[in-house]
Amino acid sequence: MTPARPFPFRTAHQLDLDPEFRQLRPAEPLLRVELPYGGEGWLAIGHAAVKAILGDSRFSRAAVLGADVPRPQPVIARAKTILTMDPPEHSRLRRLAARAFTSRRMDDFRPRVQAIVDDLLDGLITAGPPAELIEGLALPLPITVICELLGVPFDDRDRFRAWSERFVSITAYSAAEIEAAGAALKGYLAELVERRRVEPTDDLLGVLAEVDELGPDELVNFGVTLLVAGHESTANQIGNFTYTLLTRPDQRELLLADPDLLPSAIEELLRYVPIQTSAGGPRVALEDVQIGDVLVRAGETVLPQLASANRDDLVFDDPERLDLTRGRNPHLAFGHGIHFCIAAQLARIELQAAIGTLLRRLPTVRLAVPEEELVWKTGMLVRGLRALPVTW
Repeated sequence: MTPARPFPFRTAHQLDLDPEFRQLRPAEPLLRVELPYGGEGWLAIGHAAVKAILGDSRFSRAAVLGADVPRPQPVIARAKTILTMDPPEHSRLRRLAARAFTSRRMDDFRPRVQAIVDDLLDGLITAGPPAELIEGLALPLPITVICELLGVPFDDRDRFRAWSERFVSITAYSAAEIEAAGAALKGYLAELVERRRVEPTDDLLGVLAEVDELGPDELVNFGVTLLVAGHESTANQIGNFTYTLLTRPDQRELLLADPDLLPSAIEELLRYVPIQTSAGGPRVALEDVQIGDVLVRAGETVLPQLASANRDDLVFDDPERLDLTRGRNPHLAFGHGIHFCIAAQLARIELQAAIGTLLRRLPTVRLAVPEEELVWKTGMLVRGLRALPVTW
């Protein structure tokens, strides 16, 4: 067996994808690595290997609970959420949660997302350039959306944003701070759920609070997952996608010249722009499983690296090039299998509205500071800008 390589190979830098993935992927689409916590495991970096692991029920998410498995974060996962369940528990919760994210309901919500984007841009345009897009658009859009869907008071955003930032930390905060943030989020959602049981509402928390087969802890943990995931990834990617287009004028001009490219452009940005700084959620093999040339033994841990899979030249032509006109695009940005992101359609709606409307209303938008002066988050599970000052 090849000796385990320390992973991450190097500290994530801005939106750069580690070149070692490209070098290793042809010969070792599934390779042995040593994670910062929990020891050695397998890292899937090839598209086929990642897809196989995500789609195979023999790799368990539930088995990581309370276990010191190889992982990027210092904290051991203990909360049973929709992200750390296996069937049949996962199937039951997913079926209940899917009521809130049907295609029809998401399409019906599209005008509301557009209205939020328009209001936010109205404010930025009225104030005049320069403007700061993270606080002015990227954050308030998904926060407003998830607050309205869940039934979380928008006025509490500063509280849960602070907890959420700690919750998705790797080294930016201590293990004690990460755990405290998780406990605070859970306590906050528990209060909201209890209110719904006394005074029913038609928001998602209110509807699910009326479902007898959904236990109180399950609902609270599900609420925490949606609240954090529902704004962290989308908010960061709105900023990341905007930055990417502003620093690649040829691609921005393509989109300006043909707004009908927007859906495929968002799919290409989802493929090309990495959101993770390390790897996806670990899974434990319940039995021996053959993945390509590698036999993963029962009890061993595997971790998918989605961004690397999305640059696999066995699947994508010229994968290191951003091409907003790309046709077939089987990227894995939202995962695969039973844990495919339940809110993927909502994220696409928000990303399309934010990026498309920004370019339509401010076609001359550009960075207001030199690129090297932009400040990026560090020590986090997700990549993103602290601020994105622009002018027009």
